[in-house]
Amino acid sequence: MRHLRPILLLALLSACTARRESATPRAADSSATSRANSSAAAGELLYVSNEDSRNVSVIDPATNAVVATIEVGTRPRGVKVSPDGRTVYVALSGSPKCPPTMPDAECAKKIPDRKLDGIAVVDVATRKTTKVLPAGLDPEAFDVSADGSTLFVSNEDADSLTIVDIASGRARSNVAVGREPEGVTVAPDGRTVWVTSEGNNEVTVVDVASGKALAQISTGGKRPRAIAFAPDGSKAYVTNETTGSVAVIDPATHTLRHTIALPQGARSMGIVVSRDGSRAYVSNGRHGTVSVIDVARDSVLTTVQVGVRPWGIALTPDGSTLYTANGPGNDVSVVKTSTMQVVHRIPAGVSPWGAALGAKP
Repeated sequence: MRHLRPILLLALLSACTARRESATPRAADSSATSRANSSAAAGELLYVSNEDSRNVSVIDPATNAVVATIEVGTRPRGVKVSPDGRTVYVALSGSPKCPPTMPDAECAKKIPDRKLDGIAVVDVATRKTTKVLPAGLDPEAFDVSADGSTLFVSNEDADSLTIVDIASGRARSNVAVGREPEGVTVAPDGRTVWVTSEGNNEVTVVDVASGKALAQISTGGKRPRAIAFAPDGSKAYVTNETTGSVAVIDPATHTLRHTIALPQGARSMGIVVSRDGSRAYVSNGRHGTVSVIDVARDSVLTTVQVGVRPWGIALTPDGSTLYTANGPGNDVSVVKTSTMQVVHRIPAGVSPWGAALGAKP
């Protein structure tokens, strides 16, 4: 029996080693997670509007590569995908570009070409611009109704919101809102549409059915830009660029609850709330960062560097990946939200402005 003891000991050691190895995550496990994430992203495409190159970059999140470039028209900025995923809409403007450093008097000397204003309609299957819908003067940002029938477009040069019937291609009405309207977002219940006013530092709430303004709400900060809602509609978040803050508004009472201060130097631009309602992500423009807000506490969890002047922002449905359009950087950052680390940089067109995710055709 003595000669069997070493064999039995060796067998026991081997069994213990096997148990330790099975309990320890292997590198292959992380690869499997990566493949799963890629698989989840395989059903989406990211559309990025490039303000200075007159086109839209189509990015496949599964490969983090540009798979097509679509010509759309002059100064493409706001971009949205229809609810059925078949159409991409892009705001075009004939107003000359005036950088922040240009004095207002000098900008006023530039002559706009109103024939270039409108909303480009892009067929996702053919990746071609099929027509341009009229949408008021200098359309910049907009939203699409949940049933895909209507566009709500801010007209910065006309201080109005244009409501466009998509089927007929005609403007249904123009609603007076605050000066220099910017961000536009339809509330989760679809009954109202909210429009920021850079000039008045407020939000106008418009009734969708009647096309009438219901309320003007102070944002508690200067130069409000974008709007996002908690999924249950209990809160509206509005970015205040100049003051580097986010307003938290009660949609039920149309009142400002409080403001969330962002890190010094932040210039809050775009905002998106995760589908589970736990986080809001804010792009901070020239600060080069994204701030993460805990929705339950309305406090900043962290702020991380992502690229040069991030503006447009998009989040995958599962909340795992964030994209920012980085204007002067001419690229798009891919951020893993579990670690808030930039994992990829994707070259885009010239001055990427907006970002929107939609289902593959």
